[in-house]
Amino acid sequence: NFVNTLKKNLVLTGMMGSGKTTIGKSLSQRLNMQFADIDDIIEKKNGLSISMIFEQRGEKTFRQEEEVESKNALKRSNIIIALGGGAFINKNIRDEIKKNSVSIWLDLDVEMLYKRVNLNQKRPLLKNSSKEDLKKIYNDRKKIYSLADFKIQCTLKNKDQIINEIVKIYASR
Repeated sequence: NFVNTLKKNLVLTGMMGSGKTTIGKSLSQRLNMQFADIDDIIEKKNGLSISMIFEQRGEKTFRQEEEVESKNALKRSNIIIALGGGAFINKNIRDEIKKNSVSIWLDLDVEMLYKRVNLNQKRPLLKNSSKEDLKKIYNDRKKIYSLADFKIQCTLKNKDQIINEIVKIYASR
């Protein structure tokens, strides 16, 4: 079957701050694949940060655009895609991912996520948030993230260990 000979896409999902963009960029060099960061694409297209889009146009508008851009990226082949933290929650996006992609949940404990997102003020859902707010978002989302094909527990691993694990998973597909 011709479709099966195409290289599958690799989709990284997980909470904001879990390392999807950093890991995705390094993986794309290592596997010689293109890389798409959905949040980045949306920011460039709008000339606004994700926070500003949330502020000016609302989360609903952002989520609609996120679905369009995620589906556009998924139409390509042999690409690594870093989804925004909330994108995998969207069933339409998940269904598209299942068609021709390997999905990997980069899981990180709430302590580490909190340290990372606190250093980055670009996270609209976490502006002025407490660790409890983050924990609630994590707990709400983890049952959906667990629908990914694979889960990598990243808390005690460095970037290279995570990348090596993903390369093994991808090579076995």
